[in-house]
Amino acid sequence: MRLDSTPHLLIPYAGCSADAWLPTLQSMPPGSLQHLSRLLQAMKLTDTDRQAADTLAPPHERAQARALGLASAETADGLTPWAARDAAQHLSAGLDKAWAWITPCHWAMGHLHATLSDPAALQLEPSDAHTLLALMRPYFETDGITLHHADALGPGRWLAEGEVFRGLPTASLDRVLARNVDAWLPGARPGSADGAAGAGIKILTRLQNEMQMLLYTHPFNDARQARGRLPVNSFWISGTGSLPAGMGSQAPQLSLPRSLAQAVFRDDWSAYGQAWQALDAGELAALLLQQRAGQAVRLTLCGEHAAMTFETRRTGLLGKISSLFSPVRFLDVLKQL
Repeated sequence: MRLDSTPHLLIPYAGCSADAWLPTLQSMPPGSLQHLSRLLQAMKLTDTDRQAADTLAPPHERAQARALGLASAETADGLTPWAARDAAQHLSAGLDKAWAWITPCHWAMGHLHATLSDPAALQLEPSDAHTLLALMRPYFETDGITLHHADALGPGRWLAEGEVFRGLPTASLDRVLARNVDAWLPGARPGSADGAAGAGIKILTRLQNEMQMLLYTHPFNDARQARGRLPVNSFWISGTGSLPAGMGSQAPQLSLPRSLAQAVFRDDWSAYGQAWQALDAGELAALLLQQRAGQAVRLTLCGEHAAMTFETRRTGLLGKISSLFSPVRFLDVLKQL
């Protein structure tokens, strides 16, 4: 395993397309992001990953995958083998197999479409997860898919093993949360059901329908609702693919706080502003201290369109004086995400 000793802070949803995003940042008290500003002042832009906002993998996941050695420029959208990496780590599974993450979830049914609720809102307990897994497992096995539980992943995420997931692009949960699921389902895009993927998409579509019918009136959900919990009425497939030998072997000093993302998914802009201030006083201040101590550091800021990576730059006295008169405006950077 290759160790990258450079401290790397990767911040998802530093930028956002929501109407409330820019007013939220502009209304924050002066100096709220002073550590971010000072960090950027002594850094240089080393990489920009800009893609369309409808890619299956959001910028922060692409950046994380590259940092872990789990993806390259040739990795197809929606085929970063996250689940296969987890299977190798937690199940000691062979690298020749194909895997996916299966996430039990609640689809909020509207008049015209279903919206994917945050799976964390299910408050799925281990006992519930084991009961649910036992209910769903036989249906998956009929189609050659084996479901596994790994304690390290928690009760709300399972590993699924099956050839159906090899070469099948799937959308990250972060792309779909609080959105209409239709555009993000496997096979929803023109041409995506062509070739070998087509048969797999038919299997998974049928499984989705079967699980929705099974769970709609099942006593499992009656018991959950009696406790004031949301019913589990579907699942999401993501992290599909197989893990080539040697891939995903990097071990960077990577930190990926989720506080901004969680506020965005809840559409809570007061919490978003507070999360930024907490990041500035915490992780960003710590990274700045390391930078000022002479250590090289790395910062990746991510939005819905782009990820921008900055690294410590070495400057002489003239460069340091020049930077004092040409400060980097953090908002100008965040607007590019």
